[in-house]
Amino acid sequence: MNITVIIPTYRRTKDLARCLKALKNQIRPANEILVVVRDNDAETWTFFENFNLESLPLRAVKVTIPGQVAALNAGLNEAKSEIISITDDDAAPRYEWLARIEAHFVSDSSIGGVGGKDWLYLQNKKLVEGEREVVGKVQWFGRTIGEHHRGIGKAREVEILKGANMSYRRTAIGNLRFDCRLLGLGAEVHNDLAFALNIKKAGWKLIYDPLVEIDHYQGERFDEDLRGQFNEIAWFNEVHNDTLILLEYLPPIRRSVYLIWTILVGTRKGFGVVQWLRFLPKEGKLASKKWLVSMQGRWQGFLSWQKNTIATS
Repeated sequence: MNITVIIPTYRRTKDLARCLKALKNQIRPANEILVVVRDNDAETWTFFENFNLESLPLRAVKVTIPGQVAALNAGLNEAKSEIISITDDDAAPRYEWLARIEAHFVSDSSIGGVGGKDWLYLQNKKLVEGEREVVGKVQWFGRTIGEHHRGIGKAREVEILKGANMSYRRTAIGNLRFDCRLLGLGAEVHNDLAFALNIKKAGWKLIYDPLVEIDHYQGERFDEDLRGQFNEIAWFNEVHNDTLILLEYLPPIRRSVYLIWTILVGTRKGFGVVQWLRFLPKEGKLASKKWLVSMQGRWQGFLSWQKNTIATS
């Protein structure tokens, strides 16, 4: 099976160089590598002028619309292979990455997607954050469990694949594209969640294998979503996107339960009343701000879902 690797990038040439080096070292090389570059990203275009293209089947794809969703869709429109593998520019796939991905797709024609573990690094220091057997799931009341970076055990079916390490069968993708309704100025958070759940809802198997590994160096971000810092816009966008995606994925009864749960309980990144009370003694006014923005995000996500439901009915 032919494999295309898509890498969206923006102003992170050192990270990109490490990623491409890792792809050179694959025991099963890619048939096509598409690096999607913003038209105004002079730093990356200069990098390509000095890069040895002969060593990789690499092609730069220009995109004019900001954001990861537009970049990923541009890559999907250009990809020619049976398997589409997606990773981040700040990732370094381990040498058996593509070989293991291909083996899963060959083993079962009902597998629509394959993902794996991303070993996290901060400032080039490996983070050890424990182990989890349950990863990539949507609980019955709508809470999502990611934890792909902590996964252990055998390969198994999941509902969610992580954007830095996800591959899909072209026939499973069909005409599906990443959701342009999602909010965000850089990486529209949860775009990978929406894509995976659409593939799953269409009846395809999604496989998580901890041995499908990448090293993930968490490069610099150039939008409002800065790691470890509260930003009102980024928080609102994440809650909006999460709400819209899950309302579309869940069946009616679970959808109602999800709405009640998000308002009464919520999560660390989308406060309901319980989470607000939990963090209030420690965070004070900040906790109240997070709760208010969470409620605004939930409401706007509900309106976005309702608007789409009316338009498609």
